[in-house]
Amino acid sequence: MKKIFSFLCLAFVTMSLSADRLVTEIWPSVPPTDVKLQKGSLEQTMGDDQILRISKMPRPTLELFEVKKSKKKQVIIICPGGGYNILAVNHEGTEIAQWLNSLGYTAYILRYRVPNEREGALQDAQRAIRLVRSAHPDKQVGIMGFSAGASLSARAATRSQTPSYTATDDVDRLSCRPDFAGLIYPAYMDLGENHTLTPELTVNEKTPPFFVFQTADDIYGNSSLVITQALRNHKIPVELHVYPTGGHGYGLRAYMAEAGGVWPGLMADWLNRLP
Repeated sequence: MKKIFSFLCLAFVTMSLSADRLVTEIWPSVPPTDVKLQKGSLEQTMGDDQILRISKMPRPTLELFEVKKSKKKQVIIICPGGGYNILAVNHEGTEIAQWLNSLGYTAYILRYRVPNEREGALQDAQRAIRLVRSAHPDKQVGIMGFSAGASLSARAATRSQTPSYTATDDVDRLSCRPDFAGLIYPAYMDLGENHTLTPELTVNEKTPPFFVFQTADDIYGNSSLVITQALRNHKIPVELHVYPTGGHGYGLRAYMAEAGGVWPGLMADWLNRLP
């Protein structure tokens, strides 16, 4: 634990302050040899739809949204979506963290590597879970995401027994298994033969509980059904909600789709019922 604390001190020395939030790079200055960080700098643009899109994230970060002296037993990592090509970092990140804060939960936004870094994103998620667990040893560590971020959350929750990178320090000795996962309009779960479960999603008795929300008219709607069926087959607790309309990509923005005002209450209730 002493070495873990030393690493965290070093990480916080290198952190930057952004809008009163602590932003920390998740990898040490010399990352594991199988973690290939991109060169260059962050690239982002604000669209007319008021969605801030990161199109290049060369060095992944965790941004802390802390609730001091929180009585909640859980800390939650948020993975924005964007097809593994961009990160929709405000409406599927910042706004979600602020909502969780309003419920009393400390949250982190994971800005994982994009574009086209699917395996790198899994490395980032596993590392992030370990870092958050080391910072909150008395809390459950959950992960939630939207679209591709939900895909990443499911991958992290079902592949924790498979190392995605070589351990580099004492933090990497901690478990990368999240204690629960929340999937909001998930995508890419049905890439198996005949739209069955994506083969890399290995559901077994060690898979944590899931919350899943999707709309019936979402083009990726089958993703929720196949992951829920796989969880049920292995007797893993899962709560699935399918709302009639709303499409895809609304976040918390009910003006974009009514569903954006529906799922938060359902998930808040589910979080309250976690053991």
